[in-house]
Amino acid sequence: MDVAGLPVALLLQAAQPDTVVTGFDFLSETLARIDIPALIRALLWLFVGIPLLLAISRWLKRWVTRQYSAQQAMVVGKLVVYPGVLLILVLTLMELGFNLAPLLGAAGVVGIAVGFASQTSVSNVISGFFLIGEKPFEVDDVIQVGETVGRVLSIDTLSVKLRTFDNRFIRIPNETIVKSQVTTITRFPIRRLDLNIGVAYKEDIPRVRTVLMEVAGANPRALMEPEPTVFFDGYGDSSLDLRLAVWTMRENFFSLRNTLLEEIKARFDSEGIEIPFPHHSLYTGEATEPFPIRIVADRIPEDAGVATEAEETVPRGADSDAPDAPPHEAPPPATADPLEDEPR
Repeated sequence: MDVAGLPVALLLQAAQPDTVVTGFDFLSETLARIDIPALIRALLWLFVGIPLLLAISRWLKRWVTRQYSAQQAMVVGKLVVYPGVLLILVLTLMELGFNLAPLLGAAGVVGIAVGFASQTSVSNVISGFFLIGEKPFEVDDVIQVGETVGRVLSIDTLSVKLRTFDNRFIRIPNETIVKSQVTTITRFPIRRLDLNIGVAYKEDIPRVRTVLMEVAGANPRALMEPEPTVFFDGYGDSSLDLRLAVWTMRENFFSLRNTLLEEIKARFDSEGIEIPFPHHSLYTGEATEPFPIRIVADRIPEDAGVATEAEETVPRGADSDAPDAPPHEAPPPATADPLEDEPR
């Protein structure tokens, strides 16, 4: 058998007209297996259904915003878009002939596993529904969560987006907001500004109160109804503490605070009212007399060390008129032993 000529024979057999499949025939067979009407319907779902869905969502958001609020409009828009896009994708795959039963079964198993692995995300989603239902704040409100203060940009499924006044973007999970104390600063149209002011103890409180009321009444951003009020808070370490409470529109809050502080300082300077700084005064007290010190002599002899020590050890509180103690006599000097001088 000629093994070397075997490849040539196979090539000649494959080149017979009944076994040759041209590229055109392969393309024809492929197109024959494809349902052209189903393909057109799938393309219509994608290129017509999705733009139509987005247009309906935008129209619903505008209508809900006019009727209710921007927050509810955002929620309605998401409830329309997300399920709608998912439905269009499923219909497109069905038109193309895909069997979705195994895919949906696998998706159910994967969904259970993902659910156990993403308990925090599920908690945020549930907390988001609580925020939407309770409505403690809305989009464009200014809120404070802990130490963070900012304007609400959006209330999403997982988190709330804020923009701070120094133009920072902050994302707070919904679960954190539900568990924390949230202050809605712009909930009501007016706000009260409280300024703590200290004056010196020598100042007359009624006079200071009159000056503060005049300054508040002259400011165009301050409301006269409710009228400004001055409270006496108490006695501070270095000042008499007062509190000026002024009502204003919420959009004028910060500008009123800046102008009032400047005007109060200028008015106090012109009226001669002192704003003290913290200081402390030390007193030795008057209930106990100082410890008496008596000079015994200008110069103490060297041999009077014992007497000086005795004088200094007099108990405190002893009567100074008591008679002097007899002078202490020094012991006589020891004499030399005569026996020690004898030669031995």
